[in-house]
Amino acid sequence: MKRSHYHLRRGCATLVGIVFFVAGVLKLMDPVGAGLVVDEYFKFFHTGFLAFAAKPVAVGLALLESLLGAALITGSYRKLTAWITWILTAVFTVVTLILWLANPAMDCGCFGEAIHLTHFQTFAKNVVLLLLECVAFIPLRRLGRHRKYRVASFWLIAASLVGLTVYTWMYIPPVDFTPFDLSSRLYESVKDEEELEPEIVSVFVYEKNGQEGTFTLNNLPDSTWTFVRAETLEKENNLKEDNYPILTITDAAGDLQDSLAVGKFVMAVSVPYPDRLDADRWTQLATFLSQAGEAGFRPLLLTAATPQTLRIPEAVAPEARGVLDACTYYSDYKTLLSLNRSNGGATYFHNGSLIEKWARRALPSEKKLGRLVRNNATEVELSASTKGRQTFWGFFLYSFAVLFFL
Repeated sequence: MKRSHYHLRRGCATLVGIVFFVAGVLKLMDPVGAGLVVDEYFKFFHTGFLAFAAKPVAVGLALLESLLGAALITGSYRKLTAWITWILTAVFTVVTLILWLANPAMDCGCFGEAIHLTHFQTFAKNVVLLLLECVAFIPLRRLGRHRKYRVASFWLIAASLVGLTVYTWMYIPPVDFTPFDLSSRLYESVKDEEELEPEIVSVFVYEKNGQEGTFTLNNLPDSTWTFVRAETLEKENNLKEDNYPILTITDAAGDLQDSLAVGKFVMAVSVPYPDRLDADRWTQLATFLSQAGEAGFRPLLLTAATPQTLRIPEAVAPEARGVLDACTYYSDYKTLLSLNRSNGGATYFHNGSLIEKWARRALPSEKKLGRLVRNNATEVELSASTKGRQTFWGFFLYSFAVLFFL
């Protein structure tokens, strides 16, 4: 095989590997979100009875993707990797073709919450990957052998991926790609701000068959329309829900209580799956909420239930039950999953801004709660977000350093 042809094949394999690795790691960073996407696939293909396995299946596929990406980049186990990659991409291509034709209201989830593609873009991406794989793998008998030191790089990254999977399964993702990311402000805290300046947009008026139509620069009509004039208009609403997420809260009477989350020190414990918590975990949450209240926070227990369906085990002590009852409110489970990726996780709000999050397994101690009240909220948020971004980019930099240079 000519050296130039060999380099072309390895280059194509590396490109496919980078896509697989990045896509897999982004989903591993957020196993709950990946599980929600797989659950949507199950519903679309009328296999909703598999919903219980959505998260494990999502994590397993994401781990397989990232491992294949690492193997392709390092050139490890080339024939086995080629066959698995081909089969997986072929299946993805067929699935995304069906989604493109049916056009359901769902996201493909190829890159987790970080990058959103249309169904056509997803299908086109998979077709391009298949073409690159054909160049990289045909003929299979001439793929060459892997180098032992490159296999060592692959296994080092494989161990790191397993460690990442265990961490993100148990704790909060280091970087949040949902609308409820650190430093985001709740819609309730900004909807009445008078100092918001109106947004001015340019529009273009065109005429066709005696009727005028207004278009934006990104959505101009075809050549059958005749340009008439340009205008500037003030948008009726400058607040975008994507920029200011809505946290809808209701009390036992069904009245909206969204304003409860926009006080100075608010500690909201979200429970998207209350039926999955046993008596010990409910007691743990009651203790935490009590400690938060004593430290100076307004404690909120946000559950994805209704007053009629919420069932707290009888084994929970009356004192703990009283704490839970005093701060229980109700919301949608998808909203609570976006707010905090843990069932029983805590979220700290200050003046409507999201400051920090914790998983149920890592709730702040009584001393930490006291420090949070005493410390400047902006500094707390900056520290938490910086740590998360450093972890996120640090893992990618470490991985690509090992895969390409070790």
